[in-house]
Amino acid sequence: MSSFKRKSTSKTEILPGTRPSPGSITNIITSTGVPSLDDILGGGLPLSCSLVVAAPDPHSSYGELVQKTFVSQGLACTQDVLVVGSNQDALEWVKGCMWFHSSVSSPSSLEEGNEGQEPENAEQKIKIAWRYEQMKQFQTTVGSASVSEDFCRTFDLTTRIPSSTIEKALKDGQLITCDVLDIFDSIPSSGPISAIHKIIARIEDILSQRSSKKPNTPLRICIPGLGNHIWDELRSQDVLRFFHQLRSLLRRNPLACASISLDPRISTEAWGGPGWIQKLGWMCDGLITLDAFTTNPSLSSLFPSHHGMVHIHTLPSPHTLLSPSDRFSTLRGLSASVSEGGNSSGENNLAFKCTRKRLIFETMHLDVEGGVGERRITPAPVTNVIDNSAHVSTAVPVSKTSLASVKIEVELEPVTEVKAACISSETAFDNIGGSVVEEAQARKQRPKKPKKTVAFFSDRPDLYDF
Repeated sequence: MSSFKRKSTSKTEILPGTRPSPGSITNIITSTGVPSLDDILGGGLPLSCSLVVAAPDPHSSYGELVQKTFVSQGLACTQDVLVVGSNQDALEWVKGCMWFHSSVSSPSSLEEGNEGQEPENAEQKIKIAWRYEQMKQFQTTVGSASVSEDFCRTFDLTTRIPSSTIEKALKDGQLITCDVLDIFDSIPSSGPISAIHKIIARIEDILSQRSSKKPNTPLRICIPGLGNHIWDELRSQDVLRFFHQLRSLLRRNPLACASISLDPRISTEAWGGPGWIQKLGWMCDGLITLDAFTTNPSLSSLFPSHHGMVHIHTLPSPHTLLSPSDRFSTLRGLSASVSEGGNSSGENNLAFKCTRKRLIFETMHLDVEGGVGERRITPAPVTNVIDNSAHVSTAVPVSKTSLASVKIEVELEPVTEVKAACISSETAFDNIGGSVVEEAQARKQRPKKPKKTVAFFSDRPDLYDF
């Protein structure tokens, strides 16, 4: 009897709403509900990992928007969802999550249909720059065309989850809430440390109960607004201890993942001291910051197409030292630099924008100069210089819609007279020749051009960086 056996591929059961990681088939990833954010993470959020979203702007709620998409994706792909917060507030918060249209499977299918249609007549094709006709259109983000609906749905921000779906999820045990307010009220004298231990113990009990009832169903743990008024007065040590214990708990449960959004109060370096954001990155698997432009109007005017910048601090890298995002992320651009032998310009700058129907992460780029909705009818500025004046000031006509007034001054420096040396005619004819004297006299009579000095003044010096 031969000891050799034919090698056969083992058929692993595919969990709902998951797929193998492109970096390793042993790692299972799930979608956050935003295709562009999945691309930044390297395909999706790996199970047994956590993602923390910091949004320091108190006037916006982009961090909670990511959490709502995370919960909606879990309910859409029949995964279990645990929302940590007050019971009443958590249910009201879930009712505000977005949903997809039941009539249309996904907007991406419509976009694919429109992109695949070719013009009926040849006259509709591009006549100017015809050689660029076969090139792909410039894109700043990734779409969900290549992603199946079971893994990532395309949600509409104008649509809310039906109440029947929420009631059915609560009845079947798909939607679970963990009341933080009752835990803090039950132990007021012990302080936040005991409350954090009790919250972790409560999450661990839920995971242990599910292991027997639903062993093959992933669980999404969502914690919106960590550090708000529900969490009482937390210190920086308490937050770090909570993330450390949560990370250890996820490692022991390979079918669970967590997504946390920080309160704007604790999302800045001023709250936790120097190096606070870096410490948070050490205690969690992934940490990104959504820095909105609402706190800086000058950035809003420079980048009107974006609503803020995306800062990446840490990315999930389970069972490996190198994050899969470095190899498989299209938006970050590091995969292109690796394929080109390291000759690329490096990592791309990322930004985000919130349209009427969806949240999009994309590469940061400058708009068309002058804008696309503005006609330029103002003539070009003309500057006149008068040579017989020692100091000339010319005003440049500026449109009313311009951002800064500019003034240009031209100053003519006086020419210093050089006294010619007296050369006797006899010495000149004897040593050099008569032609030298004639050239010296002609050079003396020729006037020299005055040097011009241009001064540039503006009431907005930050817009002109020379």
